[in-house]
Amino acid sequence: MDGLDGSDAILQQEQQQQSLNPKDWIAVDPQNAWDLLHEERSLMTRLTTSCADLDDILGGGISCKQVTEIGGVPGIGKTQLGIQLAVNVQMPSYCGGLGGKAIYIDTEGSFMGERAQEIAEACAEDISEYKRFLHKDLQACQGEIQGKDVLQNIYFFRICSYTEQIALINYLEEFISDHKDVKIVIIDSVAFHFRQGFEDLALRTRILGEMALKLVKLAKMCNLAVVLLNQVTTRYMEGSFQLSFSLEMNDMHTLTSHLTLDQQQHHIL
Repeated sequence: MDGLDGSDAILQQEQQQQSLNPKDWIAVDPQNAWDLLHEERSLMTRLTTSCADLDDILGGGISCKQVTEIGGVPGIGKTQLGIQLAVNVQMPSYCGGLGGKAIYIDTEGSFMGERAQEIAEACAEDISEYKRFLHKDLQACQGEIQGKDVLQNIYFFRICSYTEQIALINYLEEFISDHKDVKIVIIDSVAFHFRQGFEDLALRTRILGEMALKLVKLAKMCNLAVVLLNQVTTRYMEGSFQLSFSLEMNDMHTLTSHLTLDQQQHHIL
């Protein structure tokens, strides 16, 4: 009887839905594309990288509600940039920050707490100088950011396998819902655990694609920036050797922008 009662309830609900005007099921009115573009631009905030050239290339900095992939050869400073962003996000908006906290996902063991503290202390000094330039209260500025406080505002995850990485990506939405002040997620590096040990390359591509989709959804839904740091390799393409991402996350069209760093030039792919 319980099963029959359940079926009757579902049938009754379907009949009620069919009797309603289709317009009653539409939650919002249509919007023209021009208004949508204006709304996106007005709501889009950016985070400074502390490098004027990089900010210019990125259109003013790292965008919120978007995923940015940054690749570069070993030793060029990808982790340094990641730590800098984890610190910068805590700065007030008038200094190029977002006034929030950071999630730093380290897959390679390259994050250095001591270096993060050095960057944080330098950041505090910069803010002090900026406020002094604006003739504001210097004492208040010195109390805004301290090295210890900055490190406490970085949620650090050390990931040792691709299974842990997949599980953490799936957990991020829940974690951020409990920590709504998070404004940036940094993965250093996103493809490290996927470069070896995968015999099924199609499966690897599918997993990376699903991961990219989840991160794009997270960025938009939570209004935060997602930065993926990635390795690059040299490939022979179009008659010359060129830098290319070691795993083709840049083929995932869901990602917003891709930046490759080398020692001679910075360019967007």
